[in-house]
Amino acid sequence: MAEQFLTLMADLDEESQKLMSGWYDTLKEAGFTGTQTPGLPYHISLATFPLEKEEEAVTLMQKVAEEFSPVSVHISHVGMFAGGKVLFGAPELNPALAALHEACAKETIQQYPWTPHATILIEEPETVYAALPVLMKSFHPFVGKITRLHLCAFWPTREIAAVELTGGK
Repeated sequence: MAEQFLTLMADLDEESQKLMSGWYDTLKEAGFTGTQTPGLPYHISLATFPLEKEEEAVTLMQKVAEEFSPVSVHISHVGMFAGGKVLFGAPELNPALAALHEACAKETIQQYPWTPHATILIEEPETVYAALPVLMKSFHPFVGKITRLHLCAFWPTREIAAVELTGGK
């Protein structure tokens, strides 16, 4: 399948990665694996771009990373998108996260309204419904940090660039 779009993502810090990997490990131990993209860190997608905007997206990512310090996020709850195929951990929307999103998405046309989330499992609805109570056994809210921006092309996944948030330093 040919690449279709670019996504600018906000990657969560290492401690958040460990916590969320633990949630996923609990699901795997119970037999749930999902079809989510393997190998990508847990992240919050901020904006999408057409493939021909790769250079502009990289430039924007670098500019935003220079303007923003790491952003605290409170992953406070679990959610599921309509249709039941995506199970995610969701942050409370705070002013810093909203500003980061706005800085990344202000010049793009988004296909859907933005819902900040970090995907945990993508699968058929019946499987996601069965996975929810298993996830809830290990889920606990936490405060993590967005520490870098990461640009990828999808499908298949092609990692393009990543840059640490360094603003204010």
